[in-house]
Amino acid sequence: MKVAVLYSRVRVEERWIFEALEKRGIPYTKIDDRQAVLQLSDPSQWTEYDVVIERCLSYKNGLYLTQVLNSWGIPTVNMYKVAATCGDKLTTSVVLNNAGIPQPKVWIAFTPEAALETMEQVGYPVVMKPVVGSWGRLLAKINDRDAAEAILEHKEQLGSFQHSVFYMQEFIKKPGRDIRSFVIGDETVCAIYRHSDHWITNTARGGQAEICPVTPEIDHISRAAARAVGGGAIAIDLLEDPDRGFLVNEVNHTMEFHSTVPLTGVDIPGMIVEFAIQEAEKYHEMAKVPHPVFLS
Repeated sequence: MKVAVLYSRVRVEERWIFEALEKRGIPYTKIDDRQAVLQLSDPSQWTEYDVVIERCLSYKNGLYLTQVLNSWGIPTVNMYKVAATCGDKLTTSVVLNNAGIPQPKVWIAFTPEAALETMEQVGYPVVMKPVVGSWGRLLAKINDRDAAEAILEHKEQLGSFQHSVFYMQEFIKKPGRDIRSFVIGDETVCAIYRHSDHWITNTARGGQAEICPVTPEIDHISRAAARAVGGGAIAIDLLEDPDRGFLVNEVNHTMEFHSTVPLTGVDIPGMIVEFAIQEAEKYHEMAKVPHPVFLS
């Protein structure tokens, strides 16, 4: 068994993954995604790896690297289809909706005029998000028409494909916190509260972490959301609605856990490594060849 780890920068999470591989005596190679070059008709430089753990900071890099690797029959954690689903908020919302998993209401428009009319009809506040993005960046809580017009003009001037899709989400009056649960395989291994006086509670934006007990309700909705996006090593962001209970806000396929591991004592990097090895063995056993055909 040999593993490759795709990375952009060696953060705490990547260092822990390297240590987990070394602890288990598993040979591995570190591959900087910024230096990776793939020749589509020649996978020979990659076929020595039984599985690749993808930890790219760039969503684009990780997405297309896993697409090619999976096309060659090399399993990745997580798989390309999981990344493609989780990395696009609209795609995530569609998948959750199809699976009947509770989430905040979502509206999609394709022109500033249609988006403004929608917000006027729905009522403020409304949360607007880019369909692709992370760490709580470029989120906007829009409280009135003046703010809506300003945000829409700004997004229109940005001009990118993602900002020409207007993803609007119902604002949930959460109790000063949200919940992040971690699912590896089909097990909810732990969860944390993220507290903040700001409406954005991401730890990347200053949210303070606290242990959250994994109740049967949290376990059920977390595993259901992970299965809906394709499974793997997944983090689920949950909101607590006073009337509807838990709602899935977002699903993350390359989650951070630098604050979670010391807080909970749960060995998330070790579990990711063990899951990756299990996936490699499963794929190779199913195909009965060194590198199986890609299975979604």
